[in-house]
Formats: sequence, C-alpha cells, structure tokens
Amino acid sequence: MNNLPQFKDENELWAAVREGQAGAFKVLYEDYADVLFRYGMRYFSEAETVKDCMHDLFVDLHHYHRNLSPAVNIRFYLLGAFRRKLHETRKKTVPLYPDDGADTTFMIEYDKEHHIIADEQQKEMLGRLSAALQLLPARQKEVLYLRYNCELSYEDVAEVMKISIPTCRTLAYRAFQQLREQLKHTPVYYLLICLFNSF
Repeated sequence: MNNLPQFKDENELWAAVREGQAGAFKVLYEDYADVLFRYGMRYFSEAETVKDCMHDLFVDLHHYHRNLSPAVNIRFYLLGAFRRKLHETRKKTVPLYPDDGADTTFMIEYDKEHHIIADEQQKEMLGRLSAALQLLPARQKEVLYLRYNCELSYEDVAEVMKISIPTCRTLAYRAFQQLREQLKHTPVYYLLICLFNSF
C-alpha cells in the first residue's frame, strides 16, 4: 500500500520540499529517481556511482531546502543540479577531465525494450540509428537526450548544460545533419519517431 502523501501539482510538491517535509522528499525521489538514474548512466557505466550522486543530490536538497528557489520546473531543476554532481564526481575520478565545456563522455544506447516489440523494419532502423548516434560528439548526444528523452526546451537544455541557447540549437542542428547524412534514405518524420524511442 502506498503511504506517500498526495500533492495536487508540482508547485504544491515543491513548496512542501522547501518546507522540509519528509514525505515530500519521498515523493520527489519516487517521481524522479528513474529519470535521474537513466541520465546518470549516460555519464558512468557503474550504477553505484550514479546512485551515490543521486544520494548526494537529495542530501543537499534536504540540507539546503530553505534556500531553494520558490518556483521551479522540477525536472529541469533536478537535471541541472544532478549534472553538476555528475561532473564533480568525474573530476574526482578522472583528474584530466576538462573544465572548459569540451567534449566529454556521454553514452547513448537505444532502449532494448523498443527493439523487442518493434517489427523488422523498425528493428533495422533502430539499429542503424543507434550506430549513427554513437558517432556523434558527446555534447550533441547530450543535447538530443535532454531534448527528446527528458522533454526539455532548448532554453532549459542550454541552462542544464551551461551553454548558450544558440550553441544548444547549433549542436542539435549539427547532430540532425549528421544523422540525416548517416541515414540518407530515412524520412525526417520517421527519424524523429525513432529518436523519441531511442534512449
């Protein structure tokens, strides 16, 4: 039986988090743990490292709850804060990790569940798309992931990644150009459909 408190919307949930209500933190974790974990696994192949970063994030949220902004898009806020945690951890574990926003590791693999249920044509397309995605630079992959898997706006993606909006749009444009070049005979609308199902 679910004993978690109920909130009518995200604003009410966030207000309860800012008040330090334990139940609100549980709901926040239940609602966003999967999204954060999947995102973290794009940076690290070790699940325990990602879980440690998530733990640190929620400890910080609880510790500094009185200082949290009063009105936020929760998904956007958590992804941005979590990305900082991931980068801090990478700096500790990889001393040569660059601070200048240069390309870094960001792993993308298509969702194998979609592969199982897809028909043969879709399987072939997803396989080709997966191979094409691996050829993209890390920041291009991350833009696509945040835009299409996490459903953030370009403005929010730019803020999460700490880049300008024009840079964000340019990275997405270049990624699409490269994907279209790799998948020349694939209609754009089909490429978009597959992209939504690829992460």
